[in-house]
Amino acid sequence: MGIQSDHWIKKMAEHDGMIKPFCPQLITKEKISYGLSSYGYDIRIDDQFKIFTNIYSTIVDPKNFDPKSFRDIHSEICIIPPNSFILGKTVEYFKIPRDVISLCIGKSTYARCGIIVNVTPLEPEWEGYLTLEVSNTTPLPAKIYAGEGIAQLLFFKADEECKVSYVDRKGKYSYQDKLTLPLVD
Repeated sequence: MGIQSDHWIKKMAEHDGMIKPFCPQLITKEKISYGLSSYGYDIRIDDQFKIFTNIYSTIVDPKNFDPKSFRDIHSEICIIPPNSFILGKTVEYFKIPRDVISLCIGKSTYARCGIIVNVTPLEPEWEGYLTLEVSNTTPLPAKIYAGEGIAQLLFFKADEECKVSYVDRKGKYSYQDKLTLPLVD
């Protein structure tokens, strides 16, 4: 298993639909970078956010998450409250091949400001818009920008296809077409 280069990522995106829309170069001018990089792909966050709020003082329970714990906004920027988090979805739609696993990691531009994107895998044959959790670890409000880079995907290709893929297991987050709250089967 090895990390894949920009040539492989470009081929898989343009010919096999692994990333849509696909930006074949890294866009950096006056933006937090997004697009194809040397060994990864910098993904963007969409302009629809769910901001965590404790206004109802509910218990955070991943088995029974109360949707009232979020306030929905649609905006070009999102202000994350101090010591809190938001959920957002990617601009890009992904279709991961059966012999590939991808790892989503935060961008250093945000990390240097105390804004952290949760590390998460995109498993073999997972497909959809990726729901991201972005945390503000600072005691001050933090700003993120819709349509700009938020995290990077690294792609690892195996020597052979996996025996059981995410689709085979009927993964609960398959084919996400919107920002998705926690689910328990």
